[in-house]
Amino acid sequence: MAAPLLATMPTSSFGDDYGMPIVLAITGFGLCAAGGVLLGDALTPHPQEAVRTAGLAPRRVRDQVPPRMTPLLLLLAVSLVVLLAIGLATASPDAIGRAGRAITVTCNGVTKPISPWPGIFYGTPILASLTLGTAACAWALRRIAYRPGGDQQRRTRSRAITAAWGLLVTPQLLLVDLMIATVLTHTSCAGTLGTIAAVVIYPLGLLSLVALAWCLFTVAAPRAAQR
Repeated sequence: MAAPLLATMPTSSFGDDYGMPIVLAITGFGLCAAGGVLLGDALTPHPQEAVRTAGLAPRRVRDQVPPRMTPLLLLLAVSLVVLLAIGLATASPDAIGRAGRAITVTCNGVTKPISPWPGIFYGTPILASLTLGTAACAWALRRIAYRPGGDQQRRTRSRAITAAWGLLVTPQLLLVDLMIATVLTHTSCAGTLGTIAAVVIYPLGLLSLVALAWCLFTVAAPRAAQR
């Protein structure tokens, strides 16, 4: 329900702020992608085996998810939360006094706000969607791990859920990276802190693109992704 609401909100509601419609569009895309995969998994009938067998080894969620991409997606999700926390802590009002939309930079004796910045205004919908989507996908992965079915079937469905969660994480991380990169390109006085930020966000952006491509491919062509 949240995703269609975000996607259909009129841009006129935000006045001259074009940052929030982009944030809501990306957030809505991630929620729709994750929600679609979760709904498809819930509605897909499970094959009934003539003879059901049970192994003695306990089933664990981590044994069903992709072993390489899952740690990368977790790293990207943690990075997103850290960047948003930094953004929330350093945000300031923009040029017309709207809180949490900019960061104030002093360069050559001139102090000015630069926006958009991932402060409370832009960060709130991102954090809310990330929390909601993560909880839903974690519940789905646990449900898949403990329900009847073959190991290959559980791995296939877990891969799809993981990729759907990645479609929620990676585009939002790319957006936050872009916001920070925009600030860095608009000031020549970033200094050592700016250099450190650039060294961190640009590799994160590249990793996000790689993960996003894998997630799109896995969700769009699940059978091909198994090969």
